[in-house]
Amino acid sequence: MTTPATDGRRAAVLGSPIAHSLSPVLHRAAYEELGLTGWTYDRFEVDEAGLPGFLDGLGPEWAGLSLTMPLKRAVIPLLDEISPTAAAVEAVNTVVLTGDGRRVGDNTDIPGMVAALRERGIEQVDSAAVLGAGATASSALAALARICTGEVVAYVRGENRAAQMRQWGERLGVEVRTADWADAARALRAPLVVATTPAGTTDALAAEVPEMPATLFDVLYDPWPTALAARWSAHGGAVVGGLDLLVHQAVLQVEQMTGRSPAPLDAMRKAGEHALAAR
Repeated sequence: MTTPATDGRRAAVLGSPIAHSLSPVLHRAAYEELGLTGWTYDRFEVDEAGLPGFLDGLGPEWAGLSLTMPLKRAVIPLLDEISPTAAAVEAVNTVVLTGDGRRVGDNTDIPGMVAALRERGIEQVDSAAVLGAGATASSALAALARICTGEVVAYVRGENRAAQMRQWGERLGVEVRTADWADAARALRAPLVVATTPAGTTDALAAEVPEMPATLFDVLYDPWPTALAARWSAHGGAVVGGLDLLVHQAVLQVEQMTGRSPAPLDAMRKAGEHALAAR
């Protein structure tokens, strides 16, 4: 007779598009390292319209789900409970399916960001800059609420997005000042710069990287390095990349879904690096 903790359990990442996701690589590497031979982790193309039906079709063998766009907010009404961390940014990237049939949502992006920075020796900063104003930017503000003691300047396009970032700051207890994207080069002199924009958006800023920059956290991982990250490294600055974030948030997901701790960070990172190199 098998037990749910070691055999016959399922997990997956959902989103649209999903083919690019590295989550299966990371989670499967963790299962192998932990000896969870009966566990499987897949990816499913699921949009907002298809999410309720997908969740309703899950059987008792399911342990958990990872969620990417556009499902992080859409899933909330479908859950029985969400953590304070997820509620703070109205975004769930992790659903644990409990033995009594409950769906519990969490957000591991935020502690994942903090852990990725801590790994590089960034425990606290007195100010920071955020490039962008999307869903990842709100998670960045939540992470900065834990480590930044002073002002965060958010560089955005348009007053609507600026107002949204200021509102997130008030909600999360972060002092947020907004500035126009046209002045984004000024961000690069901050003690910590968090780039949350889509691929290519910050390429033009690469030429503006100062001598002796501090720390850049660029949430992208494919393609990598970004033009900004490459120039930052060339100038001697510290760079935390999207793979660092992806691995650290996946570590927390594995621990929640399997009940096994600590998850094998090094094995998961190596698997992710190998997969990216193969692309």
